[in-house]
Amino acid sequence: MLVRIVLALGVLGALCVAYGALVERRWFRLDRRTLAILPPDAPRPISFLHLSDLHVAGRGRALARFLASLPRPDVVVVTGDFLGEPEAVDTAAATVRPVRGRLASWFVLGSNDLYAPRPSNPLRYLVPPSKRRRRRARRGRPEELVTTLAADGWTDLDNVRITTELDGLPVEVVGLHDAHIDRADLSLLPRTEPERFGIAVMHSPDGAPEAAACGYDLIFAGHTHGGQVRLPLAGALVTNSALPPRLASGLIRIGRAWLSLSPGLGTSKYAPLRFLCRPTAIWLELRPAPSVEAQASATTRSNTRT
Repeated sequence: MLVRIVLALGVLGALCVAYGALVERRWFRLDRRTLAILPPDAPRPISFLHLSDLHVAGRGRALARFLASLPRPDVVVVTGDFLGEPEAVDTAAATVRPVRGRLASWFVLGSNDLYAPRPSNPLRYLVPPSKRRRRRARRGRPEELVTTLAADGWTDLDNVRITTELDGLPVEVVGLHDAHIDRADLSLLPRTEPERFGIAVMHSPDGAPEAAACGYDLIFAGHTHGGQVRLPLAGALVTNSALPPRLASGLIRIGRAWLSLSPGLGTSKYAPLRFLCRPTAIWLELRPAPSVEAQASATTRSNTRT
């Protein structure tokens, strides 16, 4: 009896791995969300497409077809890890070319854009990042990636602050390099024009609490892969970040700010599977928040109903 149970568990495990590697990791989806967080006098709604952790390697045809099928947003934000291997610079740039935003196309880099991936013991991710030994890594081709993307009209936000307008909406944007490898310049976070709508873009969400404390309205981050492998009831086992596993992905409220934490679209080529964590692009429709007068009117109507 025990032998049969062990064999059954082995077969079930093999089927789960096969499903994760052959089906789910290429089962892309678009997650549509709406947030009424723009200033009440904002000219109109603004759409954001949030992509992250593409890990493009080889030809990447399935991901390219999925991205080419998406509607064109006003703004596209990529929160790092375009590359699954340094040789994929041109392929990665071609893959994201169809989704450039009508108003702006922003990105930051992740560690996989700076260094070539290498095999890793999965149990290593159960150790807190601060206690892991640093490993030597082969340098990638980040300069070539940035140059190629810039030639296509993308804006590199790595440790950069900009002010701009999105269809008449004044915004202050700050981008952070990868905090996971100590590249983020947190001194850029304090707001200089708090009257503008504030957007923070980063690869690792480790800097999200600080960005929220500094008054940014919307924060974009990735890096966690949503846990990549999730279990029923337990959810994500690890996030590879300072955030707890229950905050592996999704729209997360931090104080007055919203964090869009992407589960990503790819995987490391050394761990090519997902389980209960489909590769996801996030579509955010930002709408003007109700004015104080409108909220007061709604409250009055509610209080006078009979």
